[in-house]
Amino acid sequence: MPAETHPRSPDSPAAVLWDLDGTLLDSEKLWDIPLYELTEKLGGELSAETRQAMVGTNVLVTLNLLYAEVGIPDPGPDQLADGAAWIERRMAEVFRQDLPWRPGAADALATVHAAGLPMALVTSTERALTEIALDTIGRSRFDVTVCGDEVAGENKPLPEPYLKACRLLGVDPAACVAIEDSPTGTASAVAAGCTVLVVPCEVPVEPGERRVLRTSLEGLTVADLTALLT
Repeated sequence: MPAETHPRSPDSPAAVLWDLDGTLLDSEKLWDIPLYELTEKLGGELSAETRQAMVGTNVLVTLNLLYAEVGIPDPGPDQLADGAAWIERRMAEVFRQDLPWRPGAADALATVHAAGLPMALVTSTERALTEIALDTIGRSRFDVTVCGDEVAGENKPLPEPYLKACRLLGVDPAACVAIEDSPTGTASAVAAGCTVLVVPCEVPVEPGERRVLRTSLEGLTVADLTALLT
């Protein structure tokens, strides 16, 4: 499907802010690999409920949930660092394989880029893994990239990831559209003041303030994004 090439409308979003895992890439399932492996390595079993609670969070939150699942409710800094390093090494191996797009995501990203709208990638994934993913999704398409280890611990669902992206772009969050898949990411973008296009992936997202639900990114146009703000 060809990307849009018409000139940018003055009513278009000031910027489009994209989540990564579960939104652009169907990579939430790939995170299952190191998370289930590490849980089994520690002698436990990761429940579906705990795995769902991890969706959209950063590594520190994920590890605390994982350690609590295996009976370690208060892991020390060394244990957290070891777990994070293990997950990062294992996930880097997985990310270097074929990363799958979410339905319609590649065309939607190309459409917004061709229309000349500023774009940011706003992800809870840390920089090292994000750089691998950017080889698939195209780093040159993004004016700004904000990763999970670049917000001083104020990760999603706090607003700072999206606020930082808007500061770097020099735009008002209220004039931006964020595209998310999870309750955690949606809460972050809403708290920052953005309007959110929500395409749920692994976890349902409830309707609410400044969010519009859509079943897929297939056929998404700049006009669709503009309509969200008007």
